[in-house]
Amino acid sequence: MLESQDLLAGESVQLRPGALLQVCHRAGQAPAAVFLHGGLGNRYNWRSQYEFAVAQGWEALTYDLAGHGQSQPYQRYSIGRHRRDLSRLLHRFNIQSPVLCCHSYGVPIGLEWAQRHPVTALVLICGGTHDLDPWWEVPLIKFLTWGGRYLYRIPVARSWTEQLSSSHRHPTVQRFLAEAPVPTEIHPYRALEPFWNYNFFQRRKADRYLNIPTLVITGGQDPSFTYEMGQALADHFHHSQHLHLPEAGHLVIAEFPEQVNQAIANWMSQATQPSVGS
Repeated sequence: MLESQDLLAGESVQLRPGALLQVCHRAGQAPAAVFLHGGLGNRYNWRSQYEFAVAQGWEALTYDLAGHGQSQPYQRYSIGRHRRDLSRLLHRFNIQSPVLCCHSYGVPIGLEWAQRHPVTALVLICGGTHDLDPWWEVPLIKFLTWGGRYLYRIPVARSWTEQLSSSHRHPTVQRFLAEAPVPTEIHPYRALEPFWNYNFFQRRKADRYLNIPTLVITGGQDPSFTYEMGQALADHFHHSQHLHLPEAGHLVIAEFPEQVNQAIANWMSQATQPSVGS
């Protein structure tokens, strides 16, 4: 790979018939850092963290979830299907016991996977086990699915949405918004429906407390995932830490990339110590 090539360009990977995903992978030191983006997002959401991971010499993987970005859409979506896609990807690259870094709706996918497979640690950012959709989100997504998404082809509507997404205007946020504009195609909206009314601890009788080293990150300006929700999530793990950034919103990974990157690095270092999680 040429060094001048964008690390997030990725390649198309055929996992099975009907599952063609756009994937970025870089070999490196274990444990691998695996990044799962949220609803309506894509792999570029993790630019700051993925580039940081590669610079540290870690093995790194991120990809567009089915129906998002450049990945193939499905006729029907489920959290289980996303989880199986992740399993096939990790098997393809021979990644074992990764550190799963999950943002927003990516958190349930990571939790569902971690309940069934060994992980070194979890980093859960602005997303939880339940209460994933504030009261206004479901009717809004339904409106966008029915056709309201076409409003985002109008520059004024797109600009208004970007201002709601983040009040920060430094370059990392601007690039985040440019690389992950609000979608106008229907599949990313349909892909959100399985997350509505989701509750991890009511599915398959999941343990109320998990023995996985877990870092929870929340932002004080995030209207969809509050400090209290983040603390409640952290309390479900025997070994956890809650990092709250009062000035951050839902796009904390782009708003405060240095703080998030350092927190991930510190947590990975702690999680790989023999005494952690034992």
